[in-house]
Amino acid sequence: MAVYALTGFSLVSLLSFGYLSWDWMKPSLVRDFSMDPMEKSLPPAFSRPPHIIFILTDDQGYHDIGYHDSDIQTPMLDRLAAEGVKLENYYIQPICTPSRSQLITGRYQIHTGLQHSIIRPRQPNCLPLDQVTLPQKLQEAGYSTHMVGKWHLGFYKKECLPTRRGFDTFLGSLTGNVDYYTYDNCDGPGVCGYDLHEGENVAWDQSGKYSTFLYAQRVNKILATHNPKEPIFIYVAFQAVHTPLQSPKEYIYRYRSMGNVARRKYAAMVTCMDEAVRNITWALKKYGYYDNSVIVFSTDNGGQTFSGGSNWPLRGRKGTYWEGGVRGIGFVHSPLIKRKRRTSWALVHITDWYPTLVTLAGGNVSEAKGLDGYNVWPAISEGKESPRTEILHNIDPLYNHAKHGSLEGGFGIWNTAVQASIRVREWKLLTGDPGYSDWIPPQMLTNFPGSWWNLERLTDSVRKSVWLFNISADPYERDDLSDQRPDVVRALLKRLVHYNRTAIPVRYPAENPRAHPDFNGGAWGPWASEEEAEDWEGGGGPLRNKNKKKTCKICKLRSFFRKLNTRLMSNRI
Repeated sequence: MAVYALTGFSLVSLLSFGYLSWDWMKPSLVRDFSMDPMEKSLPPAFSRPPHIIFILTDDQGYHDIGYHDSDIQTPMLDRLAAEGVKLENYYIQPICTPSRSQLITGRYQIHTGLQHSIIRPRQPNCLPLDQVTLPQKLQEAGYSTHMVGKWHLGFYKKECLPTRRGFDTFLGSLTGNVDYYTYDNCDGPGVCGYDLHEGENVAWDQSGKYSTFLYAQRVNKILATHNPKEPIFIYVAFQAVHTPLQSPKEYIYRYRSMGNVARRKYAAMVTCMDEAVRNITWALKKYGYYDNSVIVFSTDNGGQTFSGGSNWPLRGRKGTYWEGGVRGIGFVHSPLIKRKRRTSWALVHITDWYPTLVTLAGGNVSEAKGLDGYNVWPAISEGKESPRTEILHNIDPLYNHAKHGSLEGGFGIWNTAVQASIRVREWKLLTGDPGYSDWIPPQMLTNFPGSWWNLERLTDSVRKSVWLFNISADPYERDDLSDQRPDVVRALLKRLVHYNRTAIPVRYPAENPRAHPDFNGGAWGPWASEEEAEDWEGGGGPLRNKNKKKTCKICKLRSFFRKLNTRLMSNRI
C-alpha cells in the first residue's frame, strides 16, 4: 500500500470555492474526554426478538451509492435507506480484517491483537478463540445463525472456522480475494488454491456461479426453509465490490458510456450487488420475516480509488486513516424503527453493532466484559443522542514509522512516528503516516491512472507527523489545526496513551509454507493439526515448533520467516 503525507494539491481550491454543499453535523464543544466507556442505553421493548440481516459490502466507496449523488445506480439500497435511517456519522476500519473482527467481537483491534494489516492466507492466525463472538451471543439468545460470503478472519485450524465461531451454517470464502466465478485465489506467484466452502467442506460443485448471485440465492434458501416464528440472524458478507473487477456483461453494458474501464466494471458490480439485496428483501417479505426484521447495511472500509472506487468528497482511500478510508456507508431499515425516513448524525462505529444487536435479541451484554461498542439503537430508532463520544481508529506499532515523527513532537508523551488515529467528539487526530492523502474527484476517474501518479509524488514532500481536524466543521480534512490548537493535540495524545496501555501484543505471525493449497488438495483451508496448532504461537512473536529435528526445506523456510518476523518486531513501541 502506498502511503503519503499531507498534500498541497490545488484541488483544495475547488473545495474551498463552495463546490460542495453537503449538510454536515454542526460542531459541538470539546469537553469530558474521560466519559465512562461502559455507559449503556436501555434496551428497547419488543414483543418478540427480531430477525436480523446484516449486509456487509467489500471496498464500496463513500461516493458509490445512489443517495450520495453517485453516478452508480443503486435503486434498492436507496429505497431501503430512504425508508429507514441513514447513518452519516458512521465509521468502519480502513481494511478488511479489522472491520470484520470489530463487528464480530465488539472490540477495537488493539484488544484482539489484530491491529496490524490483515490476516493473510498463510499465517497461523485467526480471530482469538477466547473472544465470544456476536453469533455466539445470538445463539445464546435462541437465534439460528447463518453466514454467507467472505470470512477473512483466519482459518489455519478448524477451531477458527465460522462454524466453530457461532454460525450454524456457512457458505463462502475463507480468504480475502477470490475470483467471482472460479473461486481461485493466489497469494503470490504459484501459491494458488480454490476457496469456496460449504460448512467445513470445500464446495467444488459451486464453481462457475457468480458469487454475488450465489450468496443471494443461499440467503433465499435459508429463509425459505426456516420457520419465521423463530428468530434468525444472517450475516451476508458480499465479496462485492472487491477486486478482481468482474461482473456479468449485461450489467457492464449499462455503464458503457463511462470512459474509465475500471469504473465501468466497478459500477456494474455495485448495481449487481444492489439487485442481490433486492432479492434478499423480496425473500424476507415473501416468507413472512419482513415485518419483524432489522436490516443493517454497512461497508467494511473506504473505496480503493485505483480499482474504480470513489470516496468523493472525502479525503484519502482504502487503507488510510483519512475520512475516505474510515467513514463508511451505513443505514438501518426496519418496520420496528420508531422514527423512520430520516438521516442520523449520531456517532456510530462498527463495534457498536455487537451490543446493539445482542440487546435487540434479548441477550445479555453485561456478560461480555470489555466491549468497546455501545448500544446505539435508541439513537437510531428514536433519534436520541449517541452514547458514543469517541472512536479509536487504531494504533499500529508495526506500521512503517513516519520519518519526521518523534517523542519530542508529541510533547514527550507520544511518539508521533507511530501510525495512530483517534476521534473525540468533533476533533480528530492523526499521527505517523496516515496513508495516501489526496482528494480524488469523480471527474478525474476518466484519466485513471496516468494523472494520479503525479498527485502521489506531491504528497511525499510534506514533512508532518501530526494532524488535527474539526471533523464536524471540516469533514473533508482541509484545515489542519494542529499548530493553532496544541491544547487539543495534547489532550488527544493523552487519550492515545490511555488506549495504548490497554493494548495486547500484536498477533502477526510469519507465514508458514505448510499452508500452501498444494498440501491441502488444491484448496485453501485448515492446515495445522491439533498438535501443531498447540506448538505454534498466534501472537506477535515468531513461530515456534517443538520438533527441532526436522531439516526439510519447509523447516528452513520457517527459520527464514522467524528471523524476518523478529526484525519486524524490533520496530514495536
